[in-house]
Amino acid sequence: MGCPKSFSISGGMGAALLSKPELIHDILTTLRRNLDVPITCKIRLLKDPQDTVELARRIEMTGVSALAVHGRKVPDRPRDPAKWNEIADVAAALSIPVIANGDVFEYEDFQRVRNVTGASSVMVARGAIWNASIFSSEGKIPWEDVKREYVRKSILWDNDIKSTKHTLKEMITHYSSLGRPEGLAVIKSDTLADLAKLYGEEEYYEYVSESRRKQIT
Repeated sequence: MGCPKSFSISGGMGAALLSKPELIHDILTTLRRNLDVPITCKIRLLKDPQDTVELARRIEMTGVSALAVHGRKVPDRPRDPAKWNEIADVAAALSIPVIANGDVFEYEDFQRVRNVTGASSVMVARGAIWNASIFSSEGKIPWEDVKREYVRKSILWDNDIKSTKHTLKEMITHYSSLGRPEGLAVIKSDTLADLAKLYGEEEYYEYVSESRRKQIT
């Protein structure tokens, strides 16, 4: 229930659900009643911090196993600082684990956000998309190396081309520009083979493709 994008809001999805606590209750209790796996959910902050706490308490009463809280309100933009202090209010009010989300860009931020919010764990989005080595305690490695390894992993796992391009475009936009030759080439790529050629991984692509063909036969 955290997505503030217009397509989600207009379709009654994502953050649009935040104003419908009865529907939230129905969805979560139905899931709890019919599934044997842990149920979790994610919300954004409401306009008033106390309203966020009250909604979180109602969600906890449905029996969910954990609640993720994104530290921004629906109108906030990514450039607006995440309000970790309001996540702390939720964490203090609940007995179930609270997962803090928002403005985690370095490995050190994991512990810092936990210290500030009292959350049991941390969710990271943009920081991981831009450079997945954020999870290494030894420090991030150059994004160029991460990008190339991501392309190789996408080839190995036959990742969806749209998903692969989306992540590459996010990385390039953050560190460089989509208007430069590399960005334009990624945009024009239609297949993983195209990306393999762009990043000099043709031999690896052929090796994986041949191995896959042998497994089929």
